[in-house]
Amino acid sequence: MRRSEFDRAVSDEFGARGGSLLTDLVLSAVGGRTSVDALSAGVDPRDVWLALCEETDVPADRRYGVGRLEPRRS
Repeated sequence: MRRSEFDRAVSDEFGARGGSLLTDLVLSAVGGRTSVDALSAGVDPRDVWLALCEETDVPADRRYGVGRLEPRRS
């Protein structure tokens, strides 16, 4: 996942409150950091997205971004 895809998925899923979630919500799955801090520290955007989804109870069928297909499994 590219950073631009991450930003689009956050906007699509959380709308106007997305910015607040990125700066305020601490995610244990990425070292007890906010999304912004984790991304700045070099954590892969996909890992941050999945941690954000887990913490906010986004249903599994929407964790690949609203309206996007789940990647194929090998």
